[in-house]
Amino acid sequence: MNTFDFNMARDAVYMVPLGGCGIFGANMTLYGHRDQWVMVDCGMGFADETMPGIDILLPDPSFAVSLGDKLLGIVLTHGHEDHIGALEHLWPRLKAPLYATKFTATRIRQAFSETPWGGQTKLHDVPLSGRVALGPFDIEYVNMAHSIPEACALAITVNDVGTIVHTGDWKLDEDPVVGQKTDEKRLKEIGEAGVLALVGDSTNAMVPGHSGSERMVQKNLSEVFGEFRDACIAVSCFSTNVARLKSISEAAQANDRQICLVGRSLWNSNEAARHCDYLSGVPEFLTDDEANLLPAEKLVYVCTGSQGEPRAALSRIARDDHKALQLAEGDVVIFSSRTIPGNERAIDRIKNRFMAAGVNVVTDRDAPIHVSGHPYRDELKALYSWVKPLTAIPVHGEHMQQEKHAALAEDCGVGQVLIPQNGHVIEVSKEGAQLMGHVDSGILAIEGKRIVAVDHEAILMRRRLMHNGSVVVTVVVDGQGNLVAPPKVTAMGLLDESSEVDAEYIEGVVEEISKKIENTPKGLRRDDDELGEQIRITARRYFSKKFDRKPQTRVHLVRI
Repeated sequence: MNTFDFNMARDAVYMVPLGGCGIFGANMTLYGHRDQWVMVDCGMGFADETMPGIDILLPDPSFAVSLGDKLLGIVLTHGHEDHIGALEHLWPRLKAPLYATKFTATRIRQAFSETPWGGQTKLHDVPLSGRVALGPFDIEYVNMAHSIPEACALAITVNDVGTIVHTGDWKLDEDPVVGQKTDEKRLKEIGEAGVLALVGDSTNAMVPGHSGSERMVQKNLSEVFGEFRDACIAVSCFSTNVARLKSISEAAQANDRQICLVGRSLWNSNEAARHCDYLSGVPEFLTDDEANLLPAEKLVYVCTGSQGEPRAALSRIARDDHKALQLAEGDVVIFSSRTIPGNERAIDRIKNRFMAAGVNVVTDRDAPIHVSGHPYRDELKALYSWVKPLTAIPVHGEHMQQEKHAALAEDCGVGQVLIPQNGHVIEVSKEGAQLMGHVDSGILAIEGKRIVAVDHEAILMRRRLMHNGSVVVTVVVDGQGNLVAPPKVTAMGLLDESSEVDAEYIEGVVEEISKKIENTPKGLRRDDDELGEQIRITARRYFSKKFDRKPQTRVHLVRI
């Protein structure tokens, strides 16, 4: 269903996650009261190797779209792509006003500047620690430390009902390199006033301890740079990690090196950060052409592609396919980022290419050169001790992270824990939270220049082709169904037609098809559909028997 089929209780707030539950990324959550709604975040996700040809995933916004003018606005917690990246694809369907702090709004304007409808949007800048009033919702922005400036939790209050705290992404860092500290004082005040539910980040709920400080990364990067004094150094990190950009820059300065940015998204982050004065005191970064004038030992290249993205700078450098940067034996690549689950194989392929070429590879397993922007278990415990919610609702993670978060919340004394799935309708009131039903939800994919469901036939077909190959059989027969020429068989992903060994398989399947046609009754041979199906089954069975594969098989039947 895409509209509620029951009345909304007057003393409750309704939470409907459409993304971010059971999946990393694609974050989108709706909050409703008396048939008025707000959306929190509108982010993209990232596909893995199970979706060939697909890079970007989106939450299905159908329910939100069905609300029409009842959707009062879209409130953004921070500027990471998994929280704002779907806007440039989905806003034309939603057409709701947007609310974000200055840095996040700058990132959104950058993305919208490349769309034909960017000027139609109403994007409101919200001051740090500011408030937004939308219908019955009073929404307070609460500063949270993270790996990007101006990350905020949202205290969403409805009069006579209560407050829900939506944490967004956060961590505890007493001395952040860029951005604000988590506002412990304000969170405690909100907790003392009473919180119905905490909707919280589960990313690192399985990891004990504390996530650590960005200051430590800065110090350790400086030491690693010093170990490779005469080498070319390339560092890969999340392009939106402004704090890491500043850490790399200060580590480079300590080693008498300058920074060159390699990758468009890094330049966009740099532009937004400088516009909002988050890189004050950091020297301007070099372009490729400027870097070419300096010796390699005076440079640090910061590259996109920390997650193995095939079109990003680091992948192209690994393939020796980048016009501006080549790495040689003795040079070093530093992965100053964590691996998002699902990207392990893609990242390992890049590492293997570099290592085969004699390029040194340094990761956070070799040196403490990365800290997470998400809370570990000790930080989650601290938050629960401040906010003291009646109910914990773990989001932002796969199911195993949500489960661990739920168990931790129970250990912290939270009276009720509810683990949501995308599409769940959860009623939150002073009496607790309960599952009321569900709305249509799902994940969409960017397929070329269109948006389709992830189970679209084009995607499923590519997946089948990837695993089983494709066979095309061309058969020319006369009016009676007699062969005019030997069948022609092309087996993509199964056979190499230039190979003498594989040529024997081609001869074998041609022989099988020819026999099948000869042995088919004359009446059926005059029926194109029936004869084509007999040929298809014969070819598919042959390859299944010989290769233990069930290839996609098509028949071109020409009758003359």
